[in-house]
Amino acid sequence: MSTPTFALADLTRILLEGAGADDGVDLDGDILDRDFEDLGYESLALLETAGRIEREYGIALDDDVFAENRTPRALIAAVNGRLSASAAA
Repeated sequence: MSTPTFALADLTRILLEGAGADDGVDLDGDILDRDFEDLGYESLALLETAGRIEREYGIALDDDVFAENRTPRALIAAVNGRLSASAAA
């Protein structure tokens, strides 16, 4: 069985489903290295996003996952790391 992966498309879908997007923010653009706050996502929206990721992928994320991973690129890497660790367990 292969390990599922979490990609930018997954993150943008979950962000849009949970919190929508601010006017003027193009989630289809080059957002990998933009801070979530710059993209218009505050703590409540990010908590919702974390919960959705946990439910959809069957993993647990640390409470400070967004504090430590302030950009989509960093969060995607953290989620994929957790998915790999979960698959290896």
